[in-house]
Amino acid sequence: MTQSMPSLGALSSAPGTSSPQRVLEKQIYRGPNIYGYDPMIRFQLDLGALEDYPTSRLPGFTDRLLDLLPSLQEHGCCYREPGGFVRRLQDGTWLGHVTEHVALELQNLAGGRVTYGKTRSVKGRPGVYNVLYTYREERLGLIAGVVALRLVNHLLPPELQGVTGLELLLPPGVSRLDLDTPFDFPGELEELRRLTRSFTLGPTTDSIVREAERRGIPHLRLDDHSLVQLGYGRYQQRVRASITGRTSHIATTTASDKDLTKQLLDRAGLPVPKGVVVRSAEDAVDAARRLRGPVVTKPLDGNHGRGVTLNLTADEDVRRGFEEARRHSREVVVEQYYPGNDHRILVIGGEVVAAAERVPAHVVGDGARTVTELVEEVNRDPRRGNGHENVMTRIVINDHVLTCLPRAGHTPASVPAPCPPPQGLPRRFFTRPAPVPPMLRSGGAPSYHAAYPKEVHT
Repeated sequence: MTQSMPSLGALSSAPGTSSPQRVLEKQIYRGPNIYGYDPMIRFQLDLGALEDYPTSRLPGFTDRLLDLLPSLQEHGCCYREPGGFVRRLQDGTWLGHVTEHVALELQNLAGGRVTYGKTRSVKGRPGVYNVLYTYREERLGLIAGVVALRLVNHLLPPELQGVTGLELLLPPGVSRLDLDTPFDFPGELEELRRLTRSFTLGPTTDSIVREAERRGIPHLRLDDHSLVQLGYGRYQQRVRASITGRTSHIATTTASDKDLTKQLLDRAGLPVPKGVVVRSAEDAVDAARRLRGPVVTKPLDGNHGRGVTLNLTADEDVRRGFEEARRHSREVVVEQYYPGNDHRILVIGGEVVAAAERVPAHVVGDGARTVTELVEEVNRDPRRGNGHENVMTRIVINDHVLTCLPRAGHTPASVPAPCPPPQGLPRRFFTRPAPVPPMLRSGGAPSYHAAYPKEVHT
């Protein structure tokens, strides 16, 4: 004897038979656990009436889901090949399983890069499932679960909609997500991306953590500022970006002081530009005049190229350069400007292991589009994101750029003729190098980013 499932029409006409999905509990595994070696989030989901409705019995559900998240077509699921999850959707799978894949993909779209999950029924409790998925940042993973449940619920027929218990997954005081408002996919995805920018590890720390994972070294995040513990017990080490528990404090503070670093390099016999440290715009102008030539202004203790302005000759340009640098440091370095390429060298254990050319953000004129339109075109590159969320950063036309553009004879509304990339743009607007070769500059001129064992090619 077989039991037939109720139709959608029968369900909607029978009062009291439709019960919403409910989140019953949650658990966070921050290390190896009974479900896998990776950190995972588990929440228990009661499908209610939806236990009788796999995806194959929800007309249009799969198409609507793939319209919103086309990248789900790359999920292999149990078939271990692209399109595998779509096959499961078409053949019929339950909504707890769907929520698992959506939570993973939302983290990927936000920059989290996760792949592993599983959904299992709870023994002796029909319609109740343990939904599990990996995460790289705990709060982002939890909110991805909330958005996944809201997204799946949004795609259901009105008579089957309803989900409760979402507040169990929301970390307090973190997200702007309002559970009482209608589902807004673009807005909620952007909220996940905002959280990614706020809470995920920086690119340097993240690369170290990934290498630790590759080598089977356990890791544990200790705070919101990229402090990570590698290993346990007597062998544990702590790292934050490129600083470890073994890094010399004197070396760190010396490297943070550009003027002191330059003095020590000079004493070692290495060529360095002449320069002085100033605290006022007029002192900067006087220093530039004494140096007799194009100068650079930059913060004494800045980083990431912030506040650096190049190739300054006019007094007014030096004043503006000073003010830009002063936004990042109380003291400003004024020194000789030498044209050339900028390289970042990675040294590990006393050996050079990689080199990257740092290229200022720029656009290349085509004789047809304005500077603003060219910037918009460059920012469509999917490798670009906000902050460190992607391998390159979106170009922003801000006050510093508006100050520098006239030096190249342009405004945001100018239509530049076809020409090579302009020189002397503000160094704080570098595009970050791609993680694998080859890389193209914004306008298509070839650059490089590659590892060179024990030697550097310049």
